[in-house]
Amino acid sequence: MSGPMHAGAGGRIRWLPRFLQPAPPAPMETDPQVVAQRYAYYRPRILVWSIVGYAMFYFVRKNLSMAMPGMSEDLGISKADLGGFLTLHSLLYGVSKFANGIVGDRANARTFMALGLLCSAVLNIAFGLSGMVVALGIIWMLNGWFQGMGFPPCARLLTHWFSPRELATKMSVWNTSHSIGAGAVVVLCGYLVDRGGDWRLCFFVPAGLSIICAGLLLAYLRDTPASVGLPPVEGTGTDATDAAGERGVTDVVTRRVLRNRYIWILALSNFFVYTIRYAILDWGPTMLKEYRGISLTYAGWTVAAFEVAGLVGMLASGWLTDRIFGGRGARTCLFCMLLCGACLWAFWRMPPGHALLSTAVLMAAGFFIYGPQALVGISAANLATKEAAATAVGLTGIFGYASGLVSGWALGAMVDRWGWDDAFLVLLGAAALAAMCFLAAWPAPRDGYAEQRN
Repeated sequence: MSGPMHAGAGGRIRWLPRFLQPAPPAPMETDPQVVAQRYAYYRPRILVWSIVGYAMFYFVRKNLSMAMPGMSEDLGISKADLGGFLTLHSLLYGVSKFANGIVGDRANARTFMALGLLCSAVLNIAFGLSGMVVALGIIWMLNGWFQGMGFPPCARLLTHWFSPRELATKMSVWNTSHSIGAGAVVVLCGYLVDRGGDWRLCFFVPAGLSIICAGLLLAYLRDTPASVGLPPVEGTGTDATDAAGERGVTDVVTRRVLRNRYIWILALSNFFVYTIRYAILDWGPTMLKEYRGISLTYAGWTVAAFEVAGLVGMLASGWLTDRIFGGRGARTCLFCMLLCGACLWAFWRMPPGHALLSTAVLMAAGFFIYGPQALVGISAANLATKEAAATAVGLTGIFGYASGLVSGWALGAMVDRWGWDDAFLVLLGAAALAAMCFLAAWPAPRDGYAEQRN
């Protein structure tokens, strides 16, 4: 096949600029002992730096939640306007994650990820220098687009460097980057606002750190195993870029993603999972301050504790999925969502005050919500195979970040009009609907490689 969407000679992708071309293959190593040693060297390196890199994307995305109280007081922005920022950002981020997923399945993961992080950092600096509501909204929307360049290269890296039988565990370890980044930035920004007295520091400092990290990603990440002379990982067949080039991007996306009903079910479930996750993450500091009377610094630590508990929950869910459910993530997710809903109900019915108990209950909710948050993407990537892993996760991302309509603008407007109590009814409904989706996905296989070989 030929045309603008296909690989040319030597594995070159005609529609990609030169600096984003997949890394060319190196001379192939054939000695099994050397192959094992080099995989043992590169796998931890790829995993660690992809975790660090994606955590830094959160430094220039989730910093807004800690700046919102100060922005509201300084600029007179309402909660509905702030929720609008979150919604527009999430919508464009979801579209970007899918569009960049198609690119990310083909592009050099190292340069693609570093470029996205650098652009987000520059936009954060511009946001901190702005004061007009319209300008702030436009900049934060653009930031959403470049944030969508963070996950696709990670999906490419993980599905190329790790086999399907261990992907749930390894990708759950990688998924701790969400909690590490989100937890660290809310604590950092809490101190920056309280000690520095300026919400703009929440954008300048994380942006500087992210620029440094972008340089480190270029230095330490590598693309596929073939780029360093290693054969494909067991159980994943031939090189995915070559296979995609032979058949064409459209054919791969259609067969591997769009015709798979279980990927669509997982994508729908992601809408409800992210409604809960982002409602707590984005509104948590404001909600705890107004609804529970907790100081902003303590609220930052509480949201960080929610993220730490989520980190443990991700690791536990990945282990359970591989060891108990044979790699079938939807089955683990069903039980997680039922227990998350119970935690949200307990928090809602608690009497006012009780800061320590509020933290404990939110931590339990974080433990259970982050299992599905990780496993939806893992399951979609395995079902789509490494040929279209980033595209499949991008599709789930469209649904996940479309939840910003509910967790952002709608929730902000609802709180402005009726208060926080009614907002929790929305979260309880989201937990119930997510559980129903995971029940429908119960029969899904572990991965799509068996079908690929047929």
